[in-house]
Amino acid sequence: MPLPTIGAAVQMRDMDALQDWIFTADRPIEIQDFVGAEVIAGDVSDLVAAWRTRLDGHRGPRGIHGPFFGLDLSNPDRAIRDIIAARLIKGVEIAAQLGADVMVVHSPFNFWHKLNYANYSFLRPGLMDACAECLAPVLDRAAGEGVTLVLENIDDTDPADRGDLVTRIGHANLKLSVDTGHADLAHANYGAPPVVDVLGAAGEQLAHVHLQDVDGHADRHWHPGDGRIHWRPVMEHLAGLGDPARLILEVRAKLHRLPETADRLARLAA
Repeated sequence: MPLPTIGAAVQMRDMDALQDWIFTADRPIEIQDFVGAEVIAGDVSDLVAAWRTRLDGHRGPRGIHGPFFGLDLSNPDRAIRDIIAARLIKGVEIAAQLGADVMVVHSPFNFWHKLNYANYSFLRPGLMDACAECLAPVLDRAAGEGVTLVLENIDDTDPADRGDLVTRIGHANLKLSVDTGHADLAHANYGAPPVVDVLGAAGEQLAHVHLQDVDGHADRHWHPGDGRIHWRPVMEHLAGLGDPARLILEVRAKLHRLPETADRLARLAA
């Protein structure tokens, strides 16, 4: 299958420079203005209204990055999980108001977990149960609003953790996201699989990909090609998916280069 049109993760401040590029080709857009704790906990009506105005005429797919700072889906305290679920439900409501059908949420799994599953037999089942309980009301609301949650790898070292969680929950509105930079950091620092294998491990659960490059040391969010990731096999894999994933360039700086970067990645997949 042909590679899906590559979109971009943006904030309102980026749109003056990128709107024509995004709108002309109906590129996917991922809105990232609602991730902050002080934003998601407050009155977002003005920001939502500003985005609705800005999106007038956009016919491409839309998503948002859900809140994540301090929001650990696997928190063992049920009362705290209730707060986390409430924040995520508000994210789903914002997504619906913006005509978005995808919301990115962060995975809680990390290297310490992987090292200690055998040491603490309750650890992995407890993480899975806590995540499932936390996400249950969020997924109920997401289903009603037509929003799919995509679970993004952050400090994950074993792709099976997120895949098993999605399988365990078994909800049509819960899929996987892969962040290429996060995957490569785990590969460089923890001996996790390389990026192309993390994508492959996601299988049919893969619905969303953050495209960004790193140097193996920190979460740089560089333009693909500026770091150490081998992009040709990554893009060839994404082009070969039977059920295409939404592809989002998530870079931190020099956003004026996004058209050039998207074109280069598309050529690698050809």
